[in-house]
Amino acid sequence: YRLCFTSVVSSSAISAVREHTHRRKRLSPPTMTRGPIAVAVVSFVPSPSSSLLLLFLSLSSTSAGSTAVGRPVEIRAAVILPAESKFIITLSKVMPVLDIAVRDLYAKGILRETDVTFRFMQKDDNCEDIEAMRSGFELIINGRVDLFLGPTCDYGVDLVARMIKFWNAPLLTTGGFTNDFSLDKRDPKSKYFLLVRTGTLDFQDIADVVVSVLNRYSWKNVLLIYDIDGYWRVSGKQSCGLMTKTLVEMFKGNASIRYDAFDLAKNPQNNLTENLRNEVGSKHTIMVVCANPLTVREILLAAEELNMIDSGEYVFFNIELFSSLNNGSLTPWYVGNDTAERNERAKKAYSALLTVTARTPNNEAYRNFSVEVKRVAEEKYNFTFGNESVSTFVTAFYDAVLLYGLALNETLAKGGNQSDGTAIVKAMWNRTFTGITGDVNIDANGDRIADYSLLDMDPTTHEFKIVANYIGKNQSLEYVPGMSIHWAGGRTSPPPDIPSCGFDNSLCKTMPGYAILSIVLSSVVVILAIASALIYRHYKLEAEIASMTWKVNCNDIIRVPQEKWRMSMTSLIRRNSQRTVISDDLMSLMSQCDYGRQIFIQTAFYKGNKVALKTLKRSRLELTRPRLLELKRLKDLHHDHLVRFYGACIEPNYCWLLTEYCPKGSLQDILENDQFKLDWMFRYSLMHDIVKGMCYLHSSELRSHGGLKSSNCVVDSRFVLKIADFGLRSLRNSHTNESNSDSDSYAYWKGFLWTAPELLRIRHPPPEGTQKGDVYSFAVIVHEIVTRQGPFYLGNNESLSPKEIVDSVKSKEKCLRPSVADLSCDEEVGVLMKRCWTEDPADRPDFTTLKAVIRKLNKDYESNNILDNLLSRMEQYANNLEALVEERTADYLEEKRKCEELLYQLLPKSVASQLILGQSVVAETYDNVTIYFSDIVGFTSLSAESTPLQVVDLLNDLYTCFDSIIENFDVYKVETIGDAYMVVSGLPVRNGNLHAREIARMSLALRSAVHSFTIKHRPDDQLKLRIGMHTGPCVTGVVGLKMPRYCLFGDTVNTASRMESNGQALKIHVSPQTKEVLDTFGTFDLELRGEIEMKGKGKVTTYWLLGEKTPTAEMAPVLPVKPIGSFSKLHTTNSVGSSSTKSVANSIANHNNISASTPLLQGDNG
Repeated sequence: YRLCFTSVVSSSAISAVREHTHRRKRLSPPTMTRGPIAVAVVSFVPSPSSSLLLLFLSLSSTSAGSTAVGRPVEIRAAVILPAESKFIITLSKVMPVLDIAVRDLYAKGILRETDVTFRFMQKDDNCEDIEAMRSGFELIINGRVDLFLGPTCDYGVDLVARMIKFWNAPLLTTGGFTNDFSLDKRDPKSKYFLLVRTGTLDFQDIADVVVSVLNRYSWKNVLLIYDIDGYWRVSGKQSCGLMTKTLVEMFKGNASIRYDAFDLAKNPQNNLTENLRNEVGSKHTIMVVCANPLTVREILLAAEELNMIDSGEYVFFNIELFSSLNNGSLTPWYVGNDTAERNERAKKAYSALLTVTARTPNNEAYRNFSVEVKRVAEEKYNFTFGNESVSTFVTAFYDAVLLYGLALNETLAKGGNQSDGTAIVKAMWNRTFTGITGDVNIDANGDRIADYSLLDMDPTTHEFKIVANYIGKNQSLEYVPGMSIHWAGGRTSPPPDIPSCGFDNSLCKTMPGYAILSIVLSSVVVILAIASALIYRHYKLEAEIASMTWKVNCNDIIRVPQEKWRMSMTSLIRRNSQRTVISDDLMSLMSQCDYGRQIFIQTAFYKGNKVALKTLKRSRLELTRPRLLELKRLKDLHHDHLVRFYGACIEPNYCWLLTEYCPKGSLQDILENDQFKLDWMFRYSLMHDIVKGMCYLHSSELRSHGGLKSSNCVVDSRFVLKIADFGLRSLRNSHTNESNSDSDSYAYWKGFLWTAPELLRIRHPPPEGTQKGDVYSFAVIVHEIVTRQGPFYLGNNESLSPKEIVDSVKSKEKCLRPSVADLSCDEEVGVLMKRCWTEDPADRPDFTTLKAVIRKLNKDYESNNILDNLLSRMEQYANNLEALVEERTADYLEEKRKCEELLYQLLPKSVASQLILGQSVVAETYDNVTIYFSDIVGFTSLSAESTPLQVVDLLNDLYTCFDSIIENFDVYKVETIGDAYMVVSGLPVRNGNLHAREIARMSLALRSAVHSFTIKHRPDDQLKLRIGMHTGPCVTGVVGLKMPRYCLFGDTVNTASRMESNGQALKIHVSPQTKEVLDTFGTFDLELRGEIEMKGKGKVTTYWLLGEKTPTAEMAPVLPVKPIGSFSKLHTTNSVGSSSTKSVANSIANHNNISASTPLLQGDNG
């Protein structure tokens, strides 16, 4: 059974459900192989017009195929189309086409009539969405539906296409023109999955044609004129409205095209001529029109009356959804029942018209097909076409049936059935065949790739002829050889997109001589006055620039020693927090410092004032006039919420910027410090401070900040927020580029998290930024203040690096923004953030508007008394310190826990616990354990042919792989030295005789993993692992005080090592003692190797472990683990036993003597 959802259902559909359900209950047959069962759950919501059904559930059986062997498969096809002849596509017109199509399916051998029959079930939807949905639902209720043909009206297609995917029945239509149906339909979760469009018209393609022509003639200024229901006979209501919407979406994606839109229903009190005069004016010369042919004719007659045709400056594009060529008319300007004078005017007006329409087949086969359709319609359906030709919207249903037959034949041949709509639709994708309307190309999205024509009126014959064709497969506009566009007004070249003189020549009118003289004299006087004022201001400005009041003498600066720097450059480091400046490249350095310690900016004293000292990495500072002017402007800036600029020192090797010192650190420090509790009064105050500072900065001569971040919003001792790092962007940016020259660093990309997307897309953005870019940065800061999760918090389920975030913000498809889900703030704040970071900069408010909004939000918290506000902030700061001792104690206990966990990884937990308590570890004897040794055959030669780093990477990858495998077994890893790997089972926790089984299974898993292991720097070489194991007693103990080591002693260790050294590559060497224990399990496959000479043991009979015959459920499934990459940059240790990288190098150099030089073998030197 399948669950289906839709949006609205008529009352008659509900009644049908209830009646059908009662009938089912009465009948109750003992067995039922097919037929629907329906249940409806309804809920109504009042609306101005009627009650709408919000939720509909339909359960339909999906049994397929014939119920009796040998019977032909019946295809039950629902044909949902209008019945009234006023529409272009009706049941009477389409049914003959479907009959002919089925006949040709049999004639062409695509299907056999003895195997497949068709039953067409007609429903009248009157081109209404509710009727279309009701019709589809009633057909499903009354029996199985394998195929939907129609509806064709866009709103009907929308509703039915949303339902049919739950019934697993494909929908083929020649309608569905709007660009919503062009979206990806391949995902079964998509709205229109199982929808296939076989028509020759698509709004998105028409928009592409229009844009192609506009780009060819460099037209960037367009007026869209439309009659919202212009082609209701073709696709129902809002046909031209949807077409215009598609054009608008296309223009929005092309920033170079500017457009205005005019609905013909606007200003009904004015006639068409008056509306055209008001809308076109002197702004537009290119008009794109979507309306029915008679309305287009009236628009052109109005344009002719306004002299737009004779001027030659205006071009009209007519989007013709129902081709005039299809009606056999090449002279749309001529109307038989109109006057001869108006027809002549229309003929003249149509010289400025270009028509875009779908290509219509005009060959002999199509004409013969049209005659056959008319004959069948008259004989079988009592319908007469008359002189009207058969529309391609109708004949395209022939191609739809042909396409379905091909897909059905392919599905049945693969063992499918007619009810498997998904398989049938997938068989339609990427299919090409010859149909009655020409070559039919269905793309991977289930849409037909159609061609279009651009028509222009021949000035000689006054007939419209094709001058260019848009080839959908190539998405290119190709002009017909020997044909060219004839421009109105006798022009030989296309007109500009902005009128030169206008239709009334108002832009080119001349003035009387005395008026010109008066204007000239007045202009001279005004220019002289302005020039005098400008000259005075210029000399005054030059004098102020030359005085260099901002210049600071190096001897006047008293620098504070570095250990006493007080201003925070980075956030207080806390667990799981982001950092203001520190990149993850410095994390290893930070781990050696105390968490919670701040890094401070350098401070100094200048004329008794404590200042922040910013060092510029320059030996000398070049003073150009623009830089001198900017320094002067910075010196003149004074505002309560801007950091004061004291001046700059420009002496050689002493290039500093001196700014006001704010001891409370940056806003990011405060937000990322969990110890600082912020109520909403404080948060709104911080937002208000930023807005007031930016509002003043934008109104100043600096105009914008260009680098607004939470890290350069600082807080002074009175808890007043001030904005820093504005102005002198060329100096600051160059400094930043030097410090972040590594474009892969964390800090480099994190610096762009506040940057607006339009600036990220520019290769060389303006250093000073833009005002709208500052508004975007403010939105990210507000999000930081609300969430206190650092910049660009994406929620708990998202974890992206700064570079990935920046790339997603830059992408026009993704348009990534911080998460606003579950924000604990007022709804107005969330709306404010979304407005400020909207994709289109023009839609973002300015800071003057934001100032009023923030003031409104903050009015409940802000008193008129400045002292009260200050005392409130200080009281809150004092309250935040109360929990500091408790939190620091918790941090200490957490760090202690981490140290203990690390120690438990280095030593067995029982041993580590004794060491933590200060007790001595007593050696312990184990009666029976199994020890595993392995090494790499040919490791010495491999090391000699590889670099040390390559060897380290190889061992790290190999042992990381091994470590991930042994976690699945009851074993303890003792240590690794070079290529030697030692594991034991049965200690420190005894496990009876299971130690041999655990080591055996682990060995098989490791050997299996080695087969798929790839050496990164030598991928063609096979790693040859040699394994040996032995069972016996041993003694364990901890040796040494510095870096204590848990070691194994006894002859069992030596024997296990001998088993490994006397083994063979990719084989597991087993001693007789281990074999004896393994035999008790009865599941291991061992092979006798024979007697071998073993040093210190004489001749020993040994065995090969081949595998396990019947693995039990106790054995955890272990898959070969691939190397997870190089860890050479991480400061980690592969095993407990290896003390340093130096020991690895020594092992590589002395591989042949490993048994004598490593602590793996305790008790035998040779």
